[in-house]
Amino acid sequence: VQLVESGGDSVQTGGSLRISCVVSGNPYREYYLAWFRQAPGQGREAVGRIDSAGAARYAGTLRDRFTISEDQALNTLYLQMNSLKPEDTAMYYCALRGRDGYFVGLDPSEFHHWGQGTQVTVSS
Repeated sequence: VQLVESGGDSVQTGGSLRISCVVSGNPYREYYLAWFRQAPGQGREAVGRIDSAGAARYAGTLRDRFTISEDQALNTLYLQMNSLKPEDTAMYYCALRGRDGYFVGLDPSEFHHWGQGTQVTVSS
């Protein structure tokens, strides 16, 4: 399984950005794909996840500005980020796990496959 993020960039406060994650070799018929982020000196935190049926779940109030989507024909996960703030500056990671009957929330430890990340920097 390989996950490759792209699209990270430097943007100004209030700007928008869409980042992508191409998933290859996915062995799961049903699965969860998630976005996490990690700022310097901080732990990895959830942005949100989407399941293979298209249902999305977000962490906290990020749903107000961020949208997770998936194009299954392209095996690509997207994160659309609007009204960006300096506190959104982080390395953004995508992650995958199979849907195996266990409850899956938004904890990084629940996800088994990870990409290398793409950097998003928001300047004031």
